[in-house]
Amino acid sequence: MPSASANTLVSFRRTTSALSSYYNQHMENTAKSTTEEPHLLAPVPAVPRTDDNLETCVICLSTISERAIIVNCNHYSFDFICLVSWLQERSACPLCNTDVTEVQYAFSSPTDYKSYAIQSTQTVPKPHGAATTPSQNPRGRPHSSRPFRRRYETPPSPSTALLKRRHIYKHSLYSLHVGSNRISRYQTLTPALITSSPDLQSRARTWIRRELRVFSYLNPDPAPEEPPAQPESSSSSSSNTTPSARRASNAEFLLSYILAILRSVDLKAPSGQAEDMLAEFLGRPHARLFLHELGAWLRSPYTRLEDWDRNVQY
Repeated sequence: MPSASANTLVSFRRTTSALSSYYNQHMENTAKSTTEEPHLLAPVPAVPRTDDNLETCVICLSTISERAIIVNCNHYSFDFICLVSWLQERSACPLCNTDVTEVQYAFSSPTDYKSYAIQSTQTVPKPHGAATTPSQNPRGRPHSSRPFRRRYETPPSPSTALLKRRHIYKHSLYSLHVGSNRISRYQTLTPALITSSPDLQSRARTWIRRELRVFSYLNPDPAPEEPPAQPESSSSSSSNTTPSARRASNAEFLLSYILAILRSVDLKAPSGQAEDMLAEFLGRPHARLFLHELGAWLRSPYTRLEDWDRNVQY
């Protein structure tokens, strides 16, 4: 029969073993929690601020190429061409709905920029107590006041259209290619097709006349931001010597020259012959873009410039 001291020793060893096992398990859990805790308690990293040249326009969600600021509310997350197009349909800020009267763009410094006046699209409110017409919804807002209906009713003004075209040349924006098929109604363009089609030649003249106004040295009418040409003095020998007349003469010559190119040279030829012929007058980068846009217009099913302006994508 074991003695009392032996029983005490066995009990002590069992207790020591249990305590050792508990301690080891506790240390293991502690080590595990300390390795995980930094991940659980680590603060969420701040989102790095996007560089200015990578900031996206809130309207088109593409990178801003030329920033525009709304003077009335100081919102500035817009590309100029997108904002002007938006405000032409509805003269309110896309972010806060503030009525917009002026946009600033082309910033060289905080004090050196251009301003563009916005024409209000707000309708004149009816006198108090005027009868509600059937065309109004239950909230009293005319259905026709929705901004995207206006785009089919009011074509862009010539000055706005020219601003858009100048923006395209300034930033070398090429319109996206649309395939030739029955659904798109885009066609394949060849010199023979243009030569045999009076309609294509007429559409080419319409587009070229407006496009040449983009270039100030060919434009007989000064742009909105340019000073008007000075009137000719009475001592001048002929009206043909005025800068305006010379520009008009150069533009008409270039119009005929480009039409001759269309009838004889494939715009997409690998040799780049059409580009070489036009580069002498517009410079190679502008000549390449000009011919690309002209080809896109002639291939399209549109017959009005405002319809093409509204649907072409960049």
